[in-house]
Amino acid sequence: MRIKTLWFKLILTISFFGFPIVKAQQKEIKQVLANQKNAWNKGDILGYMQGYWKSDSLVFVGSRGLTYGWKKTLENYKKSYPTTEKMGVLEFSDLRITLLGKKNALVYGKWKLIRKEDAPGGIFSLVFQKINQEWKIISDHTQ
Repeated sequence: MRIKTLWFKLILTISFFGFPIVKAQQKEIKQVLANQKNAWNKGDILGYMQGYWKSDSLVFVGSRGLTYGWKKTLENYKKSYPTTEKMGVLEFSDLRITLLGKKNALVYGKWKLIRKEDAPGGIFSLVFQKINQEWKIISDHTQ
């Protein structure tokens, strides 16, 4: 019985002290998304791309299939959104952040563009990794 009590106290202590760390990491990830949204809404695709891992190993899965690499992803964004009118105003909603350890996280959510002629939207899942003390998107699946 004593061993169960000790285990319970240990788990409770770890949970209590680990909770602020989890909240801080989630806040950092939300800030990356907020920075992306702000850059997008200023018409700054390059600023938006700062949330992504600047690597040939970045993976983007969209309606056109798989894209590998930061540069190719940037080119695709520039091609698809050549003007601020086409970019519209970006909104994220229903964000759900699940930490998968100290350096990885999975984020689900919805996106929407508000434009004069329409308001396309969809869902996304992002894999974040902490690289050089910064959270970066290493995989993006957007529909």
